[in-house]
Amino acid sequence: MDPPYNTGARDWKYNNDYVDSSDNWRHSKWLSMMQKRLKIAKRILADDGVLITTIDDNEYAHLWVLLHELFPNLTHTCVTIQHNPGGTQGKKFSVTHEYAIFSYSAESTIYRKQHTGGDVYNLRRWGSTSGRYEGATCFYPVILDSNYNIIGFGDLLDKELHPTAQVEHNEDGTIYVWPIDKNGIEKKWRYGRDTVESVKDRMFIEKKGDRIEVILRRESEPPKTVWTDPLCNAEAHGTDMIRSILGGGFSYPKSLYAVHEALTFAVSGKKNALIVDFFAGSGTTLHAVNLLNSEDDGNRRCILVTNNEVSDDEAKALKKNGYQPGDIEWEKHGICRAVTWPRTKYSILGKRDDGSTLTGEYFTTQTASNEIERSFYQLGFVDNPSELTATAKKQIVSLLKNKEGKAQLPQSLVSKDSKFIVSDKHTASILFDVDSADEWLTALEEQDHITDFYIASKSAAIFKSIKTRVSHLLGSIIVTSQVKRPMSEGFPANAEYFKLEFLDKNSVSLGQQFREILPLLWLKSGAIGKRPEVNSNDEPEMLILPQNGFAILVDETKFAEFTEKLSEEDNIQVVYFVTNSEEAFREMTAGVKANNTYQLYRDYIDNFVLGSRRDS
Repeated sequence: MDPPYNTGARDWKYNNDYVDSSDNWRHSKWLSMMQKRLKIAKRILADDGVLITTIDDNEYAHLWVLLHELFPNLTHTCVTIQHNPGGTQGKKFSVTHEYAIFSYSAESTIYRKQHTGGDVYNLRRWGSTSGRYEGATCFYPVILDSNYNIIGFGDLLDKELHPTAQVEHNEDGTIYVWPIDKNGIEKKWRYGRDTVESVKDRMFIEKKGDRIEVILRRESEPPKTVWTDPLCNAEAHGTDMIRSILGGGFSYPKSLYAVHEALTFAVSGKKNALIVDFFAGSGTTLHAVNLLNSEDDGNRRCILVTNNEVSDDEAKALKKNGYQPGDIEWEKHGICRAVTWPRTKYSILGKRDDGSTLTGEYFTTQTASNEIERSFYQLGFVDNPSELTATAKKQIVSLLKNKEGKAQLPQSLVSKDSKFIVSDKHTASILFDVDSADEWLTALEEQDHITDFYIASKSAAIFKSIKTRVSHLLGSIIVTSQVKRPMSEGFPANAEYFKLEFLDKNSVSLGQQFREILPLLWLKSGAIGKRPEVNSNDEPEMLILPQNGFAILVDETKFAEFTEKLSEEDNIQVVYFVTNSEEAFREMTAGVKANNTYQLYRDYIDNFVLGSRRDS
């Protein structure tokens, strides 16, 4: 929920009048407006759902109190988002932030943040202690399904038995991946069979020819309460994105990625979630849902609610030219017609109405991994390395810089007796005395994070020999990078545009406007699948729509035929009965197997859904 922030900029209406800073009642009006919508949100929020409300300092304090009043049983956590790094100049401070308040119950899940870049590691061990028999509990298969998804782990293999290959394809379609290296040598996994389940969510696979590597990413972490990621920049990833899609701007859009991030924490583990946005604005929420679905093959649905208001300045200009609300010229400048719907349509199709394709790319949470070699440097300028003083060693360490010119090792790690430096906290290591190479290699075991190695030796042969031993010990580095998605690809999604208008009550009662009612029933049933249509205004006796998960019995005298057809379908979760008799509704409900049944009166314009027999 992204309501107007009530800044006094005449950007929202109360009782059809714009509210500005001179209105002494503007805070009261804003709270009244929000209270009505939050009460609706409370009715439709799932028990394990999450309510996300964005706001800035103008109404933060009032909103915080209102949320606690209306949702006393929920936990409310405020996240500060740096959405405007340049800042909006105030009298004393430059404001760079806004807030997102997450409201959730004990049943809700706040999903952890997955890392999308940096170093990752092969689940298979390497080095001198990486053999199969070095770890009795670390030789078992990682099990994949036919789509190469990790689905589990097999039992430990008896010592006398050996896999036929690194990758084994089974008759049931599953695939076994064993810790066997490129040379066919049986190794071990990093985790024993009793602990590997705990890191399953951090694993992904890489197919390389006839081999499959199991890769381990860094541990996920809970979301932080301060977001400073440059992708949250509303100018770069909100205003500029809309301008690139539509050719025109929009006031105060959200960053696509800030909304995506918020949704990720709320529904990344719910691929069939339904998201409702009460203040659609430019349509960022739906855009973000489509991006999230494209990343994990989700089927999340999103309902945007908006009016078609024009801005105060546009209204004045249109009235000056003789136009009034309802005129075509007026309506085409409204926010929904001019921004929300075109953005939704173009972003899904990947092109505009004139056929021109969208340019640019989306940042995604998907990753690609590349295998790179570790870096080795020969320090051939050092005479008699074994006789180096502590001061000389510190001077050498001070010369070690990374690509950004930053020191790789602190001089404080050097002592008088240092033969080498190996640190758990730094990605560089140095060997001062080649006579201590064996000891250095022992210290390097399992130090997979080290990428740069410095060896003090005038001899190229000695340098090459030690380099080979380190490479064999630690192997190569697997680095992940963020995958980008071309905007021209669009999204595999459907979108429906509904303009809510009044229908004629008598026509509905006579069954002459069933076609207009059907989309509402589809929405009520969860908006599953493509919106169903009927070819005429004639009211059907019944409709059974397994692809949409619901069915409607319009003529209750056809109940027997209806139940017979219904018994042939497994996907019907919602059933509507059109009847004025509550007794008949109860009897028919008892005769069907559906999770939810609803009664629709024949004149159901006044009360669209009046009763529910079951809602389990």
